[in-house]
Amino acid sequence: MFLDTHVPSTTRLDPGLPVLLLRTDRNVFHHGTLGVIRSLGRAGVPVHAILEGRANPSSRSRYLHRGHPWAPPAARPAALLSHLRMIGERVGGPALLVPMDDAGAIFIAEHADALTPRFVVPYQDPEVPRRVADKSSLVAACARYGVQCPRSLTPTSAHEVEEAAAELGLPLIAKWARPWRLRPGLRSTTLVRTLGEAQRLFAATRDRDPDGDAGPLILQRRVPPAGGDWFFQGYFDESLDCLFGATGRKHLAFPPQAGHTVAGEWVANPELERLAVRIVRLLGCRGLVDLDFRRDVDDGGYHLLDFNPRIGAQFRLFTDRNGLDLVRALHLDQSGRRVPDVSPATGRNLLVENHYLRHSAARPLRVTARPLRETLRPLREADELAWYAGDDLPPFLAMGRQSVIRAVGRLRTT
Repeated sequence: MFLDTHVPSTTRLDPGLPVLLLRTDRNVFHHGTLGVIRSLGRAGVPVHAILEGRANPSSRSRYLHRGHPWAPPAARPAALLSHLRMIGERVGGPALLVPMDDAGAIFIAEHADALTPRFVVPYQDPEVPRRVADKSSLVAACARYGVQCPRSLTPTSAHEVEEAAAELGLPLIAKWARPWRLRPGLRSTTLVRTLGEAQRLFAATRDRDPDGDAGPLILQRRVPPAGGDWFFQGYFDESLDCLFGATGRKHLAFPPQAGHTVAGEWVANPELERLAVRIVRLLGCRGLVDLDFRRDVDDGGYHLLDFNPRIGAQFRLFTDRNGLDLVRALHLDQSGRRVPDVSPATGRNLLVENHYLRHSAARPLRVTARPLRETLRPLREADELAWYAGDDLPPFLAMGRQSVIRAVGRLRTT
């Protein structure tokens, strides 16, 4: 197995503390899972993960110690606890439990006492992850603490949807308050261009399955994109000290303006970092965090768009000059080792290949007719690719096969 032997001894991880990745959302293309497997696996840490089986490209990584069967949903806590205890027995010793999505982070915080005999979990106030992940309570917290966020309305009728659209203006942003409870086929965040689109989304709230209740639909003013999309990722210890924090610029998202990071860059932004650290401390969230912002050119402020109480999928963007990243900082701290000062690698960029190529394919014909080499240049020039790695090719190849199969399936249904 390839190890990061060039990493200074101050950042060497403890192989005696294995890791289990908990993901509750079925998504075989979750590149953040692969990022954690590679980062810790390269450092010699045994990494276990709950996966969808061999259909998940991450299961092919040479750095995955062992994959485990898919777990019951967090909405069935007793069943999920039983499943995790079974896996804990297989691991054979206390393992650091790392949530890869909001539902997992909420579950771990609310059931930490039941988990700690088998697992190591960072200290967290039990109610905090749910409070920050729920977009309704996040908006309320922003108002309470004076944190800038886009003006938001929660309509309770079709007439109020119409009123909200008139007040906020179109296009606007529509969000589900509890996206981790969404039914398949619904996006957590949507750029709404017409009143009809807003009405159709609101209508979807009337026939929700109770077990998949995503909460009310929130309509939010769209901050003009000219100021750019920004994000902060950090790791906060038990005392709410930020042991690792960095800011990045989102250059490309898919879907545009309301989707995941496709191309991001590590950009030093001390003002935003200070703001993000202040917000995290105000809301009392410990462990790994991922915050999204958009800068409003009209008032110069950074508006908080989202707060995720877990690691962001693009965390490998923030790999410093000594190989330290967020998940390694977490592991060092939870194994009782010192987290060294960050040596920033500003200007470093990351690209998610499958989303980038899908974005390029979706562009108008007159744009996509440009030479292939121009389309592929960003892939060649990226410092970090989400899937491709010369020392770990099988996940990239499996991702490619899965992408082709899905593309063919979409063509057959159109």
